[in-house]
Amino acid sequence: MSTTSTFDGTRAPFTPTVYNRHVPGLEDPVFEIDGMSVHYDGYEAVRGVKLKVGPRQITAMIGPSGCGKSTVLRTLNRMNDLIPGARVSGAVRYHGYDLYAPDIDPIEVRRRIGMVFQKPNPFPKSIYDNVAYGPRVNGVRKGLDDIVEEALTKAALWEEVRGKLKESAFALSGGQQQRLCIARTIAVNPEVILMDEPCSALDPIATLKIEDLMNELATEFTIVIVTHNMQQAARVSDRTAFFTAEVDDKGERHGRLVEYDLTTTIFNKPADKRTDDYITGRFG
Repeated sequence: MSTTSTFDGTRAPFTPTVYNRHVPGLEDPVFEIDGMSVHYDGYEAVRGVKLKVGPRQITAMIGPSGCGKSTVLRTLNRMNDLIPGARVSGAVRYHGYDLYAPDIDPIEVRRRIGMVFQKPNPFPKSIYDNVAYGPRVNGVRKGLDDIVEEALTKAALWEEVRGKLKESAFALSGGQQQRLCIARTIAVNPEVILMDEPCSALDPIATLKIEDLMNELATEFTIVIVTHNMQQAARVSDRTAFFTAEVDDKGERHGRLVEYDLTTTIFNKPADKRTDDYITGRFG
C-alpha cells in the first residue's frame, strides 16, 4: 500500500489505488458552495467555504477534529436544520437551485441527497423492512421485492442476506449493517450519497469492502465522504478538500477550507503549507 509520508515527516510518493475511473470536471457541478458559513446560536463554526462537487465523483473532506468537516457535509442535505440554533449563510446550490430557499422542501432534499452515518444505524426491523422502509414512506406499494433486491445488490449485500431477509438487521455484522444502511439509502433512488466517517466503527476487512463499494457506487452516484483517515481519502476519492481550524482575535475557533483539488495534487503537491504539514503528519 502506498503511503503519503515517512516517519521523519518527509514526503513519500503517493500513488492512488488504480480504479480506472475517469474523473470528470467541475463545469456542471452537482453542488456549488459559495461563501458559506454555519453558525450555532452566536458561534460561527465554519467560515467562508467555497467549493464545487462534480457529478459521479468521490469527494473527500479531511482535516483535524473540530475543523467543520461534518458541519459542511450536513449543509448539503439540510441536516443542520435539525439542530436548534443552527443557521447557514452564503450560497449552497444543488444543480443551480438554492437549497436554503424558502420554497425548498427539506424532506425532498434528503430524499435526493441521502446520508450514511458514522455508526451503522439499522432500524429495529427485518433486513427486508429496513430497505423497504423509505419506498413505503414515499407511497410505493408495488414492486418492493425488486427494489429491495436491487438496493441490496448495489450495496454488495444481496448474496450474503438473500436467504434471511426476514431476520433482524441486528443479526448482521457491523460491516454488513453499514452496507444495509447504504442499501436503505439507495432504495429511495437518490442522486447523492453523503457519508460521515462511514468506516470509523468497522474493522479493516469491513472497511475495505465499504471502500470497494464506494468505487462501484461512484459510477452511478455522487459521493461526498468525511474521513479522519487520510489513507482512506487517498485510496477512494477523486478530489479532496482539506479543512483546518483557525483562532481569531477573540480566541474563537472557526473551521476554514484551506485547499481543494484533485486528490493526487493534494497528496503529492499541495499548494498550502498547512496542507503539506497535515498530510506529512507534522500537525493534526
